[in-house]
Amino acid sequence: MNPAAPVHAIVLAGGRATRMGGVDKPAVVVGGRRMLDTALDAVNDCARIVVVGPRRSDLDSTVLQTQETPPGAGPVAGVAAGLAVLDAEPGDRVILLASDLPFAEPTMVEALAAAVQDADTVFAVDESGRLQFLLSAWRIGALTDRVRSLGSTVNQPMKALVPETFDTVLFRGVTDCDTPEDVERARGRAAASPVSIAEARRAILEVVPPLPPRSATLGTSLGATLAERLLAAEALPRIAVSAMDGYAVAGNGPWVLRDDIRYAGSSDELELADGEAARIATGAHLPSGATAVVRDEFAVVTNTSDGPQLSRSQDAPVRDDARRRGEDWHEGYRLAVEGTAVTPALVSAAASAEVTTAGVRGPVRAHVAVTGDEIRREGPLRRGQTRDALGPVLPQFLSWCGVRTVADTHLRDTSDSFDELFREVRQPDLIVIVGATGGGAADQLRAALDRAKARIVVGRVQCRPGGSQVTALLPDGRVVLGLPGNPYAAVATLLITVPSIVAALTGRTPAPRQLARIANASEVSGDATRILPAVPQPDGTWRVDPGIRTAHLAGIIDREALALVPAGAADGDLAELVPLPR
Repeated sequence: MNPAAPVHAIVLAGGRATRMGGVDKPAVVVGGRRMLDTALDAVNDCARIVVVGPRRSDLDSTVLQTQETPPGAGPVAGVAAGLAVLDAEPGDRVILLASDLPFAEPTMVEALAAAVQDADTVFAVDESGRLQFLLSAWRIGALTDRVRSLGSTVNQPMKALVPETFDTVLFRGVTDCDTPEDVERARGRAAASPVSIAEARRAILEVVPPLPPRSATLGTSLGATLAERLLAAEALPRIAVSAMDGYAVAGNGPWVLRDDIRYAGSSDELELADGEAARIATGAHLPSGATAVVRDEFAVVTNTSDGPQLSRSQDAPVRDDARRRGEDWHEGYRLAVEGTAVTPALVSAAASAEVTTAGVRGPVRAHVAVTGDEIRREGPLRRGQTRDALGPVLPQFLSWCGVRTVADTHLRDTSDSFDELFREVRQPDLIVIVGATGGGAADQLRAALDRAKARIVVGRVQCRPGGSQVTALLPDGRVVLGLPGNPYAAVATLLITVPSIVAALTGRTPAPRQLARIANASEVSGDATRILPAVPQPDGTWRVDPGIRTAHLAGIIDREALALVPAGAADGDLAELVPLPR
C-alpha cells in the first residue's frame, strides 16, 4: 500500500442503544466529555471525517454528516452510508470508530493507520483477545468489496464484514459502553485518572445537575441565577418626568412664568396653558399641558410689565429635556435572559421595572468542614497542634464565587466522621471539605464517598498545587468538593473549581476566561499546570512568583491574581488569570 495514501474516518454515532434504554449514547459524558467528542478528537488528523447518525448542529462544519438507511439499521448500514459520503479512492485508508469508546486516543488511530499499510484490514484487540470491530483500519477498496458482498446491509452485525485474513494491534484499556453499568465503570476509571483543569471544569458543568427553580425575592437572592426571562412589569419612566432642573413649558416660547414649582414626588395638580411655564425639579412629573422641559442653563428669565417671562437663550439648542413614558422600556420588555446572574445591577433594574420576585436557581449554600486532629481555631496551641488559619476565611472566598456559607464545622480524623457528615448535613447544596483528599493513613474522604455511593466527577487534576482535589455528587444531588489541606492549595483549588460548580448548580453560563501573557513563564513551567500568584507589569504582561510557601496565605497578600501557567510554557505565552479577592 502507498504509505502516503490519505487516511479518512467514519465515526458511527447512531443506533438504538437498546441496552441503555434508548439514550443518545454518543452524548453520554465520561471523564468530563461526550464520548462522541472523544471519538472526534481521536480522528482529528484524518483527511475527511464522516459522522453517521442523527444530525448534530454542534459539530464542526468540516465534519460530513449522514445517517444509515433506514435509521437504526445497524452498524454495517452505517458503514455503507459513511462510505457513500466519503467518496474516497480505493487505495485510501479509512478508520472505523464507534462513538462509545470513551478511551479512544489519537495514538490508537495512528497505530492502526500505520498497520494497514501492510494489510487490507487491521482490527484493534484488547487484553482478553477480543476483536474491536469498530476500532479498525481498512483499505477503502477492501471495505467497499466486503460491504457489497453482503447484498443487504440492514441489521447486519459487524462480524459479517470480517475477512478471512486480517492483522491486529493490541491496545490495553480499550473498553466500549453498551450498558449503564459499562458507563459507570468507565466513569470510575476516568475519575481515577488525573485530568486537566479544563477537563475538570467541563466534567462538572456536564455532570452536576442544576438546582430546581424556585420563586424568590430578588433582593435576597444575590448570587442566584435567573431560571426564566426577567420582563418589566411597568414602563420606565411610568410617566413623563423632567430629566433636568429647569422649566416645564407649554407650546412655543416665550412663556409667561408662573409662581408654581413642581418638585419630584409632588402629587399636586398643575396644568399649564399654552404659552405658560413653571419651575420643575429633576425627576418631577410634567404638569398637564406641558410640551417640553427647558433646562436651567438654556433658560433666560426677564421681568416685564406683565410679570416674569421665560425664553430660550439666544445660542441654546431647541431640545426637550424631559424623559417620556417608556423611553427606557415598556411593560413586557426583556431585562435579562434565563441564565443571567442575580447581581446588584439586576436587582436594581428589576426594582425600576416594578419586579421584585422571579424564578431563580440558587444561591448555592455551602457547609464548610475543616478536617484534622491537629487543627485548633481558638485558644492556645498544644504540642503538635496547628492554628486554623483557613476555616475562618473560607466563607469570604466562597462568597467571592457567589456561594453562601450556612455552616462551618471541624471534623476529627475518625473513620466515620465523613459518614456522619454526609448522613446528617442535608440542607446545603455544596459540602466543602478541607483536607483528607490524599492517600495518607488519615485521609478518609474517598473511602467515605464510596460508602455513600457518590459519583466521582473529578478525581484528580493535573496541576500543582491542588492535584489531589476531588469533586463528587452524592445520590441526592449534593455536591462534595474536597480541597487539599494546606491553605494556599485549598484557596487556589477553590477559586478555580467553585465557579464551575456554581454555574452547574444554578444553570449559569460560565464567565469567559481572562488571559494574559506571562513574562517569566519558562522560569516556572513544568510537566503540569502550575498555579502561582501573579502581578501586572507596566508593559501589560504579568510576572508570576517562581516559588510560594503553601502552608499559609502570606504569598497572596499583595497579589492581584493567580496564573495557571501551562506545562512547558515559554516566556510570553498566554495563561489564564483567576482574580484574587481584594
